[in-house]
Amino acid sequence: MKISAILLTSFSGALAFSPTFHVPKFPSSTSLSANIAVFGASGLTASECVYQALNNGDKVFGLTRNPSNLVIPKGSGGDKADQKLSNPNLTLIGGSATEAGDVAKIFEGNDIDGVVIALGGKTKDVGTTMLTDATKTILNAMKANGVKRVSVVTSIGAGDSKDQAPFMFKVLMATVMKNIFVDKNNQEELVKSSSDLEWCIVRPGGLTVEPPTGVINVIEGEAGSIARADVAQFCLDAITVDDFPYINKAPCISSVGGTSWVKDRSAKARDGME
Repeated sequence: MKISAILLTSFSGALAFSPTFHVPKFPSSTSLSANIAVFGASGLTASECVYQALNNGDKVFGLTRNPSNLVIPKGSGGDKADQKLSNPNLTLIGGSATEAGDVAKIFEGNDIDGVVIALGGKTKDVGTTMLTDATKTILNAMKANGVKRVSVVTSIGAGDSKDQAPFMFKVLMATVMKNIFVDKNNQEELVKSSSDLEWCIVRPGGLTVEPPTGVINVIEGEAGSIARADVAQFCLDAITVDDFPYINKAPCISSVGGTSWVKDRSAKARDGME
């Protein structure tokens, strides 16, 4: 696994002031590589996880119903966006995360260090319990293979973050998105009950496909927007940073408000940490 440091900076009156931080880019050789499993690999946020992990020098093992849909993401991909995503360090398997046999293929002989669960799909296509069923299957496979770290992407408004959702989003949650939020809430409860795992439930605000900003704010008030690329960074660090501060927590993240989180990649922080 990668071994990195975390810099946490707190602000009083944070909801009135939006601190801005940028993550300096350093060569991936400064960190040890990891074997990362990504479920829902061709999705908009999951593909960011795949792409960024590969750029970090990690090996990625992805499961998706539609392997042909995996392309370089718009956010991090720049002028390569929408091209087919292939890499010698990428193993992509077609299958369903609700099927134990398909999930098992990701873990067989691959010495997985951590897992990202970033599943999606329209309820009419995947059913009303897909998130919960798939997460249960994945967590069981993790336990069977001795894998501890997992980050799970849900949404602002899920679980006890209902009051952090903007008003109009609350309306959607109670109407057209009611079934999906029942599934998300059950998914979160399942993860929280896994006391033998080191989990982080990631609740992003409004998602965009903009380039990564390096600004990831853990908020307590109403959520703003955040690039999927920044969500992906948070998810990856949740499974690769040994002392990640939100293990067994469910932070809401956006690009504005709250306590700003950023990985310290300074030379001083790296010294002696590898």
